[in-house]
Amino acid sequence: MSLGPLMVDIAGTELTPEDVGVLGHPLIGSVLLFSRNYRDPGQIAGLTSAIRALRTPQLLVAVDHEGGRVQRFREGFTRLPALRALGRCFDGDRREALELTRAVARLMAWELRAVGVDFSFAPCVDLDYGVSEVIGDRSFHRDPEAVAALSAAYVFGMRDAGMAATAKHFPGHGAVLTDSHVALPVDRRPLVDMEGDMRPYRLLIENHLAAVMAAHVVYSAVDSLPASLSRRWISGILRRELGFHGCVFADDLSMAGAAVFGDVVERARLALAAGCDVLPVCNDRTAVVTLLDRLEAGVVDPASQASLVRMRARGAPPADLAADREHEQTVQRIARLWDAPPLVLTEERS
Repeated sequence: MSLGPLMVDIAGTELTPEDVGVLGHPLIGSVLLFSRNYRDPGQIAGLTSAIRALRTPQLLVAVDHEGGRVQRFREGFTRLPALRALGRCFDGDRREALELTRAVARLMAWELRAVGVDFSFAPCVDLDYGVSEVIGDRSFHRDPEAVAALSAAYVFGMRDAGMAATAKHFPGHGAVLTDSHVALPVDRRPLVDMEGDMRPYRLLIENHLAAVMAAHVVYSAVDSLPASLSRRWISGILRRELGFHGCVFADDLSMAGAAVFGDVVERARLALAAGCDVLPVCNDRTAVVTLLDRLEAGVVDPASQASLVRMRARGAPPADLAADREHEQTVQRIARLWDAPPLVLTEERS
């Protein structure tokens, strides 16, 4: 059995018989975990082990664990800073900030790997235009060159720990006010004016980025479909023009930003036709069941399978992270970030 294109969620802290049935379907290839699935490190390690035991090849296990307000596992894990805190460090000492960013990403990845998670959907490489509440402090910086440098350091840190990185939200979610979780954002800029947003992707692709997540944002000067469902954006700009050969995730197809483009089956077909490899459908089990009933399996694409397999964590994590000196030093450095004064946005940054 190959890994299917659907990424789904589960309801609680252990698998139910319904979960087992859904995860055994050949259209499923990966599982996304949420805060509701987490109680403590021992429990989540048991849950990821149970998920892996269901299939061969094993299902991939992922989580959104960026830091700041987007960190699904908290008790028993290091409290990670929002990426903006690392951007603030960059303004003071570029070299120190890049080293710290790599260390933070490495720590994040090691802690997740220790409990059986393959990858985190990180880093967020959207530019901070000062208008998007859903992005906000999830962005490293406003300056494209700063975001490119910091995101590369972050990707390298994840890679140090044997974890693949996913840059999001392609081609850029930072310039729109609307949150794609609740409505459809429209960015009316011409493509030429989006070069700054593209800069981090160009650098990361040059450095063998493993994955990209496409945004539920319509860039109306380029296509009438959101990037996540757009052949022009995925197969054209991302794959052909930027030369990306890794795994493409759509953003969650249950989000309101995608809902205006047909039912969940139509959205899934559009995303696959656009060139996406993985379609997350979470927090809507009815939609998942509909897809399992109505979405055609299609022919397995060897290139897509290879890019998905590369998302699996590599190598063995340290046997005892608590005893690892580098890990402890990074924890201490992160604690100092939390003690720093809060960043105040001025009119110059808005």
